[in-house]
Amino acid sequence: MTSLGYARSDLLVETDWLQQNLDDPGIRIVDCDQIDSYRRAHIKNAVGIRVHHYVKQPGYAEDPKAYPLVAPPDVFAELMSGMGVGNNTQVVAYDGFGGLYATRFWWVLNYYGHTNVKVVNGGWKKWFDEGRPVSLDPPERREADFVPRAQPDLLCTLDYGVSQVGDGDTVFLDVRSDAEWDGTNDRGNRRAGHVPGAVHLEWLNLLTDDRHQTFKPAAEVRATLEALGVTPDKQVITY
Repeated sequence: MTSLGYARSDLLVETDWLQQNLDDPGIRIVDCDQIDSYRRAHIKNAVGIRVHHYVKQPGYAEDPKAYPLVAPPDVFAELMSGMGVGNNTQVVAYDGFGGLYATRFWWVLNYYGHTNVKVVNGGWKKWFDEGRPVSLDPPERREADFVPRAQPDLLCTLDYGVSQVGDGDTVFLDVRSDAEWDGTNDRGNRRAGHVPGAVHLEWLNLLTDDRHQTFKPAAEVRATLEALGVTPDKQVITY
């Protein structure tokens, strides 16, 4: 596990811990990068995600209103079972992008009631640079049964978000890039800008400024967030 002083340090694991537990049959390591990257090389015993529809389904770009931002339960259950992830499996997720995709995967698993999931601090780049075991081959197939149990309170709907604008007990935390925040980059959307009254902190500012992009110590993260008014007594809505 990590020792950075976090309240929930069990959610983050270091590369040395993972290597020590690499062959544990109760653990499923998941490479959250695109499948082409996984096929080029990955952490030994890791399984790849053949489709990334656990966040949104095909066709979303053509008709955003027709598809949810989280895959339906049956779609996600089939994907997890096929990857050898059951309800009792300990999942360890990683990626090569500072945790961007691994933490998203962590969230979706939590949304469907699977809380036994951790993220590798430093991910693929740190693992590779340290010369730890890698492979080109997929792991042996495992039988697993995943039964999703949605936790709707983890998702902020549009209607609920709108109702919280201007509420003194709620903080909207915009973690997008500076250009998205100030509207100079609309990323192809019909409208640009940010939620009225939101505070801004690009998510990369919570990571170290080096190749490995590990998470900063808890005290530093806490101080950064408190300066923006993001404190434990507030309801925080991120986007």
